[in-house]
Amino acid sequence: MDKETEYTIAYRDVKHPRLEFKTGTLLLILPKTHKNPKQTLEKYKKWIQRKQQTINKALQEAKTKTINQTRTEKQLKALVNTLAQNYQKELDAHINKVYFRKMKTKWASHSRNNNLTVNTLLKYLPNDVIEYIIYHEITHSLERKHNERFWRLINKKFPDYETKEKDLLTYWFIIQKTMNNPAQPSEVLNTNLNKLNEDTS
Repeated sequence: MDKETEYTIAYRDVKHPRLEFKTGTLLLILPKTHKNPKQTLEKYKKWIQRKQQTINKALQEAKTKTINQTRTEKQLKALVNTLAQNYQKELDAHINKVYFRKMKTKWASHSRNNNLTVNTLLKYLPNDVIEYIIYHEITHSLERKHNERFWRLINKKFPDYETKEKDLLTYWFIIQKTMNNPAQPSEVLNTNLNKLNEDTS
């Protein structure tokens, strides 16, 4: 285990160990019957180091970016609805309804019922990043998984999607710091250790 990575341990009613990073600190959530946390940490040492590096880079990038603090939620809704209509036509996809609410762990989500839920925190983001998020979610109408086909579809519109994905984490840090809220997007920073085969190979 890297000595520079700070971590805390919590024992909960869970079946499998889980890792969470919150503002750069690693939280190891373990089943109450778990006896050897150091062994778990050592087993996923490389994954932890990669995530820590990602967070450190995002924190550095956060110093060079600013958020939009003038856009209202009404303006965000108008922008998102316009983008959703345009991207549905472009992708030959269909969205039933678009919902808006403040979300603690995601920028947006696409349901199996083809509904789109958008985090109202998007109002703080630059237009190009908002465009990417909406296109990303509507693409899930065509391919639910983040597989090769999905990223091919994304790449046609956003060949810089890898940069956009990194920007999302950076902007999340900025917004949470501004709002004094330490929550992190779970889909980026959290993982269930029984699903780490690909990530830790």
